[in-house]
Amino acid sequence: MFKKILIANRGEIACRVIKTARKMGIQTVAIYSDADKNALHVKMADEAVHIGPSPANQSYIVIDKVMQAVRQTRAEAVHPGYGFLSENKLFAEALAKEGVAFIGPPSGAIESMGDKITSKKIAQEADVSIVPGNMGLIKDADEAVKISGEIGYPVMIKASAGGGGKGMRIAWNDDEAREGFQSSKNEAANSFGDDRIFIEKFVTQPRHIEIQVLADAHGNCIYLGERECSIQRRNQKVIEEAPSPFLDEATRKAMGEQSCALAQAVGYTSAGTVEFIVDGDRNFYFLEMNTRLQVEHPVTELITGIDLVEQMIRVANGEKLSISQDDVKLNGWAMESRLYAEDPYRNFLPSIGRLTRYRPPAEITDATHVVRNDTGVFEGGEISMYYDPMIAKLCTWGPDRAQAIDHMRNALDAFELEGIGHNLPFLSAVMDHPKFTSGNITTAFIEEEFPEGFQGVTLPQDDLRKLSAAAAAMYRVAEIRRTRVSGRMDNHERKVGDDWVVLIDGYEWPVTIAADPKGATVSFDDGTTHRVVSDWTPGDSLAVLQIDDTPMIVKVGKVSGGFRLRFRGADLAVKLYTPRQAELARLMPEKVAPDTSKLLLCPMPGLIVNVAVQAGDEVQDGQALCTVEAMKMENILRAERTAKVTKINANAGDNLAVDDVIMEFE
Repeated sequence: MFKKILIANRGEIACRVIKTARKMGIQTVAIYSDADKNALHVKMADEAVHIGPSPANQSYIVIDKVMQAVRQTRAEAVHPGYGFLSENKLFAEALAKEGVAFIGPPSGAIESMGDKITSKKIAQEADVSIVPGNMGLIKDADEAVKISGEIGYPVMIKASAGGGGKGMRIAWNDDEAREGFQSSKNEAANSFGDDRIFIEKFVTQPRHIEIQVLADAHGNCIYLGERECSIQRRNQKVIEEAPSPFLDEATRKAMGEQSCALAQAVGYTSAGTVEFIVDGDRNFYFLEMNTRLQVEHPVTELITGIDLVEQMIRVANGEKLSISQDDVKLNGWAMESRLYAEDPYRNFLPSIGRLTRYRPPAEITDATHVVRNDTGVFEGGEISMYYDPMIAKLCTWGPDRAQAIDHMRNALDAFELEGIGHNLPFLSAVMDHPKFTSGNITTAFIEEEFPEGFQGVTLPQDDLRKLSAAAAAMYRVAEIRRTRVSGRMDNHERKVGDDWVVLIDGYEWPVTIAADPKGATVSFDDGTTHRVVSDWTPGDSLAVLQIDDTPMIVKVGKVSGGFRLRFRGADLAVKLYTPRQAELARLMPEKVAPDTSKLLLCPMPGLIVNVAVQAGDEVQDGQALCTVEAMKMENILRAERTAKVTKINANAGDNLAVDDVIMEFE
C-alpha cells in the first residue's frame, strides 16, 4: 500500500480524502494557493506545499506546479478530488511518466469519457441511448443559433470539458442561444482552460439520475445503485439523494448494466459516474461520464457502507475489487444538502467574507440515524471569491426516505452559520416542500416552484403560535435575568410580569405565561395553550425546545425588544411587549426603505466582465445590461423594465462590492 499520497485539490474534498487516508495509515500532502494558506485541508494534512497565487489557473490547475510538489514531497500517488485536474489526461500522463500512481482512471479513459462529445459517440456505438443533438464543435454564436434552430428549442449549450454546472446554459430562443454560447464559452475557458462548446436537445420534464460504478484493472466492474440529482439551480446540483424515489428495480438494473458495459468498453478503472436524463416513462438517455469522484458520493457511501475513496486508493494500488455485484445491497435512504456561499434572497448570487460563526450539527452514526458533514472551512475562516462557493455537504441517513428527510430538517435547523449570505433557508424550504417530500420532482423544480426567486418561507399559523409561545417563555427568562444582573431585584422592585403581547410575521397575540420549575405553559387569548420545555439560557444562539409533543430546534438572535428566530427556512423578527408597550407601539410610524428602483446595484462582490449599454441608451425589460463574474460563474444582469440609462458608474475590469452602483436610470 502507498505510504504517502498528495491531494491535488482543496476544500472539503481534500479534507474528505485526508480522512480516509488517515484511516488507512497513509500520510498526506496538501497543496495550497495564497488564498488557502490557512485553509482546513492544509491544517489537516501531514505536509503542505505552496503552489502559487490565488487564481486556480495560476496554481491548482497548473500541472508543472503540482508535479513539482509531487517531486518535492516524494508522494507515491495523487488523488485529484473533483474539478481542477481530476479529468485532465495530460495530468494523468505526467504522473505516469514520473512513476507516480494516479488515483483515478487511465488517461485513455479520461480522454474518451471526460470529453462530452467523444463520450456520446462511444455511447452511441455501444448502443446506449443518447439525447439528440449536434456532436460537432460550435465555432461561433451564429452557428450556435443555426444549430439550435435545427435541433429545435429548447436546447442545452454545454462546454465539452465542463462539469459542476459551469459552462452550461439552456436556451429557449435565438437571443438566449447567442448569449448562452458566449457565456458558456467564457466560463469554460476560465474554469477548465478549454472553451469547446456543443449543443443538444433539452429534455423537458427530466429527472437527473446517475449510476455510481467501480472498476478495477482486472476486468471487474460493479454498480452501486443510483443517485437522484434533480434539485438543481443553473445546472448545478443542490440536493442529492440515494436511491431515487422514481426508479424501479428493473430500470435500476438496466441503467447499472449499461453503465458497467460503457465503462468496460473504454478500459475504465477506479470510481466513476454515468449520468442519465430519465423521462416520465423511465426512458433513460446517456448524458456523460464523470471520470472522477462525484461531489455527491457520500449518499452512495451511506446506503452501501462502501468507502469510495478507499476503493479508489486500493484500485490504484493494483488490488482487485473485494466486492462483487451480489455483495452490493442498498440499505435505507440518504440525503445530501449542498451548503453554498450564495444568498438566496439575492437570487442565489455568490457571497464572500469571513465566517463569524460556523457550528455544524454534531455528527452522529447509529443504527437508525446518521448525520455527516463534509466540509473544508472553519469558524473565522474566509470564503474566497476565487473558488467554488460550496461550504459543506450536509448528509443524513434514515431507514426510509421520510426519516432521512426529517433528520435533514433537524440538522439544517441546528446548523449555525453567520458572516456571509448562504442557502440554509432555501435548503430547509425544499425539505418541507410537498412536491419534494412526495418525490415528484424534475430538474425544473426550483424554476417552477420558485419562479420569482426565493422570498423566504411563510410558516403555517400553528408553527407561528408555537414559536410565539417559545419566544414569550424565553423572553420572560431573559427579563428575569436582566433584572437580577442589574442588582435591582428586591422587595421594592417590580417583578417580571406574566402578560405579554407577541408580534410575529404580521400577527399580534396577547399571551399569559404560567411558569414552573420544569417549563412554562403559554396561554393565548382564544384559549389555546402550548407547553414549552427547554434548557435555553439567555445568550444561547440555539434553542432546543419541546413544545407540546413537538421537538424544535430554533436559531436565536437578540434584537431590541425581542428575538430574531430562524426555523425551517423562515427568518422572523419577533417583538415582545407588555400590554401598555404594545398599545404605544401601534402609534409608531413605519420606517420607509430607500428607493433604489432607478439604480442597478452590484448584487455580489465581483468583476465587471462587460457593460452592454451606454449612457443615453433606451433599454427594454429583460435586456442584458452587464455581466459580473464571481466564483468562476458569469451572471448577466438584466433590465427589469423599460428605462433610459443616464449614467454608467463602472467599466469592464472593475472589481465591485455588494450594492455598488453600476448604472443609473431616468
